[in-house]
Amino acid sequence: MAVKIRLKRLGKIRAPYYRVVVADSRTKRDGRVIEEIGKYHPTEEPSLIEITSERAQYWLGVGAQPTEQVLALLKVTGDWQKFKGLPGAEGTLRTKAGKADAASAIEAAAAEAEKVKAKAAEAKAAAPAEAADESAEAEAEA
Repeated sequence: MAVKIRLKRLGKIRAPYYRVVVADSRTKRDGRVIEEIGKYHPTEEPSLIEITSERAQYWLGVGAQPTEQVLALLKVTGDWQKFKGLPGAEGTLRTKAGKADAASAIEAAAAEAEKVKAKAAEAKAAAPAEAADESAEAEAEA
């Protein structure tokens, strides 16, 4: 049985996403699979590529042949270099910057509000003191 590592297409007409699957080479593109080993979302920026490295290494080791597209993904994640024993096994995968969680965002906003309130209170306290100094100077001149 010839086994291939290939992409299984999912999603809408103009919004595709793929699963990286191991399947018999004679089955349909979206047909029965042996195992799903990853995901690929090409429409996101940067593209989401998640491949279970351990399973990819296993299937490559037992002779599964990746398609051209999957080979490119394996090179990006570094799994192909790791399998072949080449340098660059860390891959060139780019990831999205993580979003700050809601709790830390709320704390940061509260801290900023406290700073603004403190500055306003200092300005308010300084204004009567300056007015008192000016009135004392005016009385001294008179």
